[in-house]
Amino acid sequence: MKHTTLTTTRRGFAGLAAGVGLALVLSACGSNSNPLSNAPASSGSGGGASGTLTIGSADFTESQIIAELYAGALNAAGVKAVTKPNIGSREVYYKAVQDGSIDVVPDYSGNLLLYIDKNATQVSADDIVKALPGKLPSDLAVLDASKAEDKDAMVVTKATAQKYNLKSIADMAKVCGELTIGAPATFAERAYGLPGLKKNYDCVPKKLEPFKDGGGPVTLQALLSDNVQVADIYTTTPSIADNDLVVLDDPKNNFIAQQVLPLVKKDKIDDKAKEALNKVSQALTTDDLINLNRAVSGSQKQDPKAAAAAWLKDKGIVK
Repeated sequence: MKHTTLTTTRRGFAGLAAGVGLALVLSACGSNSNPLSNAPASSGSGGGASGTLTIGSADFTESQIIAELYAGALNAAGVKAVTKPNIGSREVYYKAVQDGSIDVVPDYSGNLLLYIDKNATQVSADDIVKALPGKLPSDLAVLDASKAEDKDAMVVTKATAQKYNLKSIADMAKVCGELTIGAPATFAERAYGLPGLKKNYDCVPKKLEPFKDGGGPVTLQALLSDNVQVADIYTTTPSIADNDLVVLDDPKNNFIAQQVLPLVKKDKIDDKAKEALNKVSQALTTDDLINLNRAVSGSQKQDPKAAAAAWLKDKGIVK
């Protein structure tokens, strides 16, 4: 059995606890007020120069890859673009788009909606995308959403799925009291975590085993060794496919849709830029994200820019 790990943490939380949020801001910003002051451009030069779009990314690998996809597509369309990776959490990069420090950043539809409206009730992909424009401030916009989605999921081994006849979280609920779930400690309090499982499925697990690696190698090993029977793992993590794991269906949408889409500063994006960014969204799939994550975080150890360039060429976006 092949063990492929992904060491990034895709934290798309709707709102972090104040202390954690402050720590993220400080780690991203240091003592400077500008969150981008310590973030070097990774492609091109002269970020922020007149006529140049700055594409930011959050502080995890998948976001960096998507930022490079956006920048590569823009440059291919004749729109000069540079990237600013590792800005930090949504709390940091959202403000950076607002204040013009960056012009574009990849985001995830459901968590973006919950960030700007904590009381939002939309759960489906279509409903979330329809709601976003009316919730965003007038100077920001989202462009086309991709088919690519990266969301939390309840994941089990094939052996566990067969033992308990599991295909969905509804099936899991029938034996929930026998199962230990491996997830971040915050899963105990998050709306989609233990409270959501209880509310939507009447599922109360035997135990929550907290892990700090966001569905990474420690969580994976615990699942494979049956120390936990269910794990919270992001759907674009290569270890799911590489270890023949089973993602349980979520018929009641406990984990709301999380499509990848660009968040942009309206007055910086012209029609040519929109068209280039929408081309990426039209082509990008969840399987593409899994393969891109594998290329960068797996044994190949590709640079995000190189992995993005290969994908753009394969899709015909870059000649």
